[in-house]
Amino acid sequence: MRARLKMGEMMKSPGNERGQAIVLICVILGLALLGFAALALDVGYLFREKRMAQAAADAAALAAAEELNAGATGNEQTVANTMAKLNGFDNSLSTNPASVYVSAPTSGNYAGSSSYVQVVVTKPIPTFFMSVFNNSLTTMTVSGRAVAGGGQVSPTCICLESPSGMDLNLSNNAQLSASTCGVTVDSSSSNAVGISGSAELNALSLGTVSNTWDNSNNINNNGTISSTTHVVQGITTQCKPSVTPPTLPTGITCNNNPIAGWTAANNYTGAYTLPTAADTPVSGVVCYNSLDTSQSSQVTFIPGYTYYIKGNFSTGGGAPLSGNGVTFYVGGTVNIANGVTAKLSAPTVNGVPQTLFYAMGNNVTIQGGSTSAFSGLVYAPNAAVTLNNGTGTTLNMDFVAQTLTMAGGATLTSYSMANLGTLNNSVAKITE
Repeated sequence: MRARLKMGEMMKSPGNERGQAIVLICVILGLALLGFAALALDVGYLFREKRMAQAAADAAALAAAEELNAGATGNEQTVANTMAKLNGFDNSLSTNPASVYVSAPTSGNYAGSSSYVQVVVTKPIPTFFMSVFNNSLTTMTVSGRAVAGGGQVSPTCICLESPSGMDLNLSNNAQLSASTCGVTVDSSSSNAVGISGSAELNALSLGTVSNTWDNSNNINNNGTISSTTHVVQGITTQCKPSVTPPTLPTGITCNNNPIAGWTAANNYTGAYTLPTAADTPVSGVVCYNSLDTSQSSQVTFIPGYTYYIKGNFSTGGGAPLSGNGVTFYVGGTVNIANGVTAKLSAPTVNGVPQTLFYAMGNNVTIQGGSTSAFSGLVYAPNAAVTLNNGTGTTLNMDFVAQTLTMAGGATLTSYSMANLGTLNNSVAKITE
């Protein structure tokens, strides 16, 4: 009897009960974690659909505004439906169709204005796991609202002046973003613009002199032009910016390249600050016959100066460059070599970067190191400009050039400047 009692006590021991509780707690925690993971999956999916709804509303509003501006009254709903469908929101589906509602703006700065178009895109989205916790969450509605107006100007920020051939060439994941301004291409050729290799152009407008440019042949291999980019072919007003290069002030002395590298006599330290004590600036201008920084370990340009270089400006050897509020006039070529970390910015006026490079030669190449940053206009009216190997490099720049080639993951963000002209006065813009 005593033996049986001990056996029963052992079966009901606290240790065994603790083991059962641990198993139960693990099961509950596992279910809770699974629930949180499922909820996160649903929430992430809904955020993605929300972004897509906004993109569809933007594209639909732009298309409707263009129709309104062209006088095609009554066609706004049709084009809005088409653009929303192209962006994944189809109002003709039998299951969970989207809703595309076009009207005059009902709120915001343009409420009631007949010159602007509001598009609201909504769609019920089925959830994966939310309905397990609440039957009313079987579907969730996502929406996007956009207001656009037509008949507006598009300031030019990329001006490419070659009269023939491919003026703009984006490839190998290059990204050109100009949401407040446009690209104007003076080429009359059928291959005036080429975008391939997962490259993307996302600009307010793209205008080409060519009226035979063939998108199907020149936009390929996953290259894209964003649906919000207003494309105009056969433009009659070419890109003619009002930019005046500086001239040398009277009486200035132009010295040879001050960066000589190491010699036993000068006890070279490798770090240079320009202008040097040997330079004689006049009216804020420093003049060199050429400038090559490859024999330095570091070069710093003092703010407020214009560095007038009669010949070529070249870098190399990985020597970092830095200078804020500086301007370079280069009579020859510009070559910022791959691997050189350069942080150069132009002076600003009311927060807008002005000219960083006046480059009068026939080539400008900017590659830069992994943490390089450039800000300002590159005025190179005679040059073929190449931006390459730009992954990790910040390019906040406008360009005036013959051609622009971007590759190697280069990412360019351009901005509106007053003196580069405008494309036309019929562009539609998102305003809200």
